[in-house]
Amino acid sequence: MTYQETCEYLYNQMPMFERQGASGYKEGLDNSLKLDEHFKHPHHKYRTIHVAGTNGKGSCAHTLSAILQSCGYKVGLYTSPHLVDFSERIRYNGAPIPEEYVIDFVEKEKVFFEPLQPSFFEVVTAMAFKYFADMEVDIAVIEVGMGGRLDCTNIISPILSIITNIGFDHTQFLGNSLEQIAMEKAGIMKKGVPVIIGETTPETRMVFEAVAAEVKAPLILAEEQPEVKSCVQTDKGLTYQTENYGILEGELSGNYQEKNTNTILCAVKELEKMGYLYPVSSRPDYICQNKEVRESFKRVCELTGLQGRWQTIKESPLTICDTGHNLDGWKYLSEQLKTVSCQHMHIVFGMVDDKDFEGVMALLPKTATYYFTKASNKRAVSENVLKIYAQGLGLQGESYPDVVSAYQAAQDAADEKDFVFIGGSSYVVADFLKNCI
Repeated sequence: MTYQETCEYLYNQMPMFERQGASGYKEGLDNSLKLDEHFKHPHHKYRTIHVAGTNGKGSCAHTLSAILQSCGYKVGLYTSPHLVDFSERIRYNGAPIPEEYVIDFVEKEKVFFEPLQPSFFEVVTAMAFKYFADMEVDIAVIEVGMGGRLDCTNIISPILSIITNIGFDHTQFLGNSLEQIAMEKAGIMKKGVPVIIGETTPETRMVFEAVAAEVKAPLILAEEQPEVKSCVQTDKGLTYQTENYGILEGELSGNYQEKNTNTILCAVKELEKMGYLYPVSSRPDYICQNKEVRESFKRVCELTGLQGRWQTIKESPLTICDTGHNLDGWKYLSEQLKTVSCQHMHIVFGMVDDKDFEGVMALLPKTATYYFTKASNKRAVSENVLKIYAQGLGLQGESYPDVVSAYQAAQDAADEKDFVFIGGSSYVVADFLKNCI
């Protein structure tokens, strides 16, 4: 098989939540444990950091990977979903997994895994863990796919666990209350392993404290150890004044990054205490200085390939995309859109059917022109449904059958001093980056 044929095999032969929704989701760790045993427990050969949460886990995982790389470690990074190409999910020191490795893995191993009828995510997680072992990484940053307790990444024994925040997402699987969702995310806590919680509410804090006490995991509440003293938007991103790391220039923009940065810096402090952020080539008593952290915040996209976080595509008209895709994420995005200085705003917008698109659309600016569309995904909400619902909210716009035509219409209508935003779903951003850049 070619690389493209191999990817299509994985997408189409393995149940895949990202494309199919509930029918593509497999709960439980049975297959993951069988695959892990087959590959002789590859994740035992390196250290891991486990990152869960409703929003922000991708930014946190990529930035921590960049910091570890800057300190001289060989770093694996496993995240989802991908935006442009499958290989983005599995990275070694920022470089995507080679196409040849993906082809060889599937051709050699499908005789074993096909009878298990695994999900796409189960197979890809096994591939990632084996690849990291083959590359002899020192440490791997592993992002949870969904939830935590029953996520197939939850077979690892990390040196540090991180839960960024809790919001209403994937409620059909994780529960309809913040307490229930927090309990699922808290399932990544391991005995004696420090866990950092980025943000809490009264409901979720009780859950985290109870589970941490039960498994005897040291609990660090980032909100109670504020590292970020102030945050200012600049032309290049965000500039942070911090408690222990001086002034940091963050390449990642987006108002939500301030909370992520506080969580990341709390994780850095914990890793320093544990001795994992000594630059590898240095003497053992040299603790990671601000230089490595500063460079990583400045160059996280270059170092890890991260895309889609309030990403500037062009300056005239100012064009930005963002993968924020649920109600909690849009509470930040809607506020940020209000701060954009422009002559007129054009928004290319689409969502998938398991998100609260009604709640999100209620947050959208009323004065913008909308280009309602759908991503090339079976879960995408019809552009016509979005348009009809938008009319009831007083939002003005037209519907377009795909992201390419919606973006083209927005570009044709926008003047140089206007602003164009593309988002609502990771898959809308993915189609945009694949086909419009």
